[in-house]
Amino acid sequence: MTVARVLVIGLDPAKIQGWDPEPVQAAIARGRARFDDHGIEADWCLVALDENPEEAIVEALTRKDYACVVIGGGIRTYEPLLELFEKVVNLVRQHAPDAAIAFNSSPEDCADAALRWLR
Repeated sequence: MTVARVLVIGLDPAKIQGWDPEPVQAAIARGRARFDDHGIEADWCLVALDENPEEAIVEALTRKDYACVVIGGGIRTYEPLLELFEKVVNLVRQHAPDAAIAFNSSPEDCADAALRWLR
């Protein structure tokens, strides 16, 4: 049986200036565990805005075949990052055209977002 593979793309909480990354890192850990609970292999591409995020995302998208790509709320919901969000969607379409695109509401529900498309 082939196991579905998911890529989660989000902001690296450790590289955002001016706030405590630990609560988000803990939520990411809980989110990773939920993938394990469902037997889904998940890779995480956490980017820093000042370190060429597009390049890191393309590298992650082309590393493996993904059934679904989850785009995190930090990229998607923060209005100053609208252009980056558009780029991410189009990078997924270009480099993983067969992958479903899903959106989470928190790092903890990434598996739930992916499951909506993997069923």
